[in-house]
Amino acid sequence: MSSAAGIQTHASTFSCGHCGASLAFTGVRTETCPYCASPNFVERPPAANRPAPQFVVTFTGDSGVAKLALDRWLGSRSMFVDSKLRQATVDDIRGVYVPGYLYSAVARTDYSAQIGEHYQETETYKERDKDGELVTKTRTVTRTEYRALAGKHVGYVADIVVSASAGLPDTELSCVEPFDLRQMRRYSPALVSGWITEEWARAADDCKILSRNEAVDEVGLRLRKFMPGDSYSDLAWRTTVEWESFDPILVPVWVLALKYREDKPLLRVVINGQTGKVFGKAPLAWWKIAIAVGLAVAVIAALIFVGVRP
Repeated sequence: MSSAAGIQTHASTFSCGHCGASLAFTGVRTETCPYCASPNFVERPPAANRPAPQFVVTFTGDSGVAKLALDRWLGSRSMFVDSKLRQATVDDIRGVYVPGYLYSAVARTDYSAQIGEHYQETETYKERDKDGELVTKTRTVTRTEYRALAGKHVGYVADIVVSASAGLPDTELSCVEPFDLRQMRRYSPALVSGWITEEWARAADDCKILSRNEAVDEVGLRLRKFMPGDSYSDLAWRTTVEWESFDPILVPVWVLALKYREDKPLLRVVINGQTGKVFGKAPLAWWKIAIAVGLAVAVIAALIFVGVRP
């Protein structure tokens, strides 16, 4: 699949009856949902109350590049990965522009913590020697002295992306981040022509709350790196945000959704459309593991048998 930049064609919008994703197909034909592999699509007009994208991060490479990333990922998992998964083809991997919001803000934080400073001292102790007599010995021990620390931290938290997708939750999108936002471009229909584009499904207010929570978590990471001393404990902080920006954005993701065995749940693998970073839970073929364990036991038994022969 490749984007047809500069060519605009009519987009048909479909709703997946299984996962609820609303997907626009521009010059693309599909029979299954890229997120859940369901064939249950219902065509409907585009929703009028959805936000218009302001920015888009474009795909780098085509589905062949995504397949290479998938193969490398599978190769790094285990030789025990289910062989059905290794049979996935390029046609099984779908490129989707996932809707989200790009958030930035100034974060003002009050924090407190206990800062630990290590010091060493010599202590004496008694133990019995080989003759059973008590003898006095010395040893050097490390102790920690704590003191209270409180202060203020002001910083700019930028480039937080949260998912507004019905098909791909933020927990999965975050596993293939980050995106290189230096390559971000002002949205135009030509940039997404020829690709599947999902409509915004999650309420903007909910996404803003999620963005603020991620901003607070980012502040926590910065504070942990900032803490002086040899150690710290009881770190607590309270953050307020201001000068917020919150813009609709489309980010590129390759999705592989396979019903690889009838008795197994759907497998979904997500690949960053820029970097090739992969997230998923590769299923193991337990019969392969059982054979390997059996062979290992047989080899060990054979070695023991040879070892005890007269």
